[in-house]
Amino acid sequence: MTDHGFDLLDRQLVQALMIDGRAAFSRLAAALETTDQTVIRRYRRLRGAGLLRVLGLPVGDRVGMHESRLRIQCVPGSAVAIAEALSRRPDTGWVKILAGGAEVGCMVSSRSSEEHEALLLQKLPGTRQVTGVSAQSLLHRYTAGPGHWLGPAELGEEQIQALVPPEANREGTVRLDDFDDAMLAVLARDGRAGYPELAKATGRSESTVRRRLEYLRGAGALTFEVEILPVHLGYLTEAALALTVAPGALAEVGRALADHPQVPFVAAVTGATNLAATVLCTDRHALYTYMTEGIGALPSVHQLEVVPVLRHVKRAGLLSDGSRLFDPPR
Repeated sequence: MTDHGFDLLDRQLVQALMIDGRAAFSRLAAALETTDQTVIRRYRRLRGAGLLRVLGLPVGDRVGMHESRLRIQCVPGSAVAIAEALSRRPDTGWVKILAGGAEVGCMVSSRSSEEHEALLLQKLPGTRQVTGVSAQSLLHRYTAGPGHWLGPAELGEEQIQALVPPEANREGTVRLDDFDDAMLAVLARDGRAGYPELAKATGRSESTVRRRLEYLRGAGALTFEVEILPVHLGYLTEAALALTVAPGALAEVGRALADHPQVPFVAAVTGATNLAATVLCTDRHALYTYMTEGIGALPSVHQLEVVPVLRHVKRAGLLSDGSRLFDPPR
């Protein structure tokens, strides 16, 4: 076992699920060159201990959602309460406390512009502990699709290729209906929920549920996130990056960052800085090395802000109908 409690097979299983979160246990076992029962035991142990979850989530830009990356400045001492209130909203994800403990960052994905505007223009500004809010709309994700970030390299290329699902067809926008919402509500809690459970939740047949799920995946409207604390993969330092890049080089730099093993998320955004990213490193020295050598090797990056993440309050969002009200402390 490693210092963080995950041995090699655990880490390989995590990486395999990052490639295809709904791969059958038999397929995972074949790729990992072990038995079905071994994979089942490992998965159930990690999930039962709360160390790993697979979540099925809609892809915002494919289903017409309004996505923003927020940075919320708070009165000193109030960041934890604000972050916890935000984490209870079904339209938030990746809620974290930043910098010196007086700033909260999060992602917001709203079903309508009205819901989005209500949070940004009314609810957050009306909270006395909030002293400022900056919002950047997501324009384009450079890290997208299954297996875009796999953590430490634990699988060989042949193992990876054996698990990669077919490439999605991302033409047009997918409209979700009540049937989809009922299915997604289950997948948001357990991305590996079986077809009988999904059929029961939706009132449809298992074959209908299977076809719809496969359609949403094939259209790039449904993705599967693996929730795991980075420390279990050996990453002790996390930071949010805000970069200013020459407009003509934005796509090139975004793609370059997406290829860096330290970067699980990078997107073009609106605002004073035009590229946002998350970086994971083994320690602060590795973060310094990445800043000077990884980003430093990209001449089109004109400005860089590095904001350490102190604590995660919520990771991948559990999106639902948005009916829960925001009730921050006053």
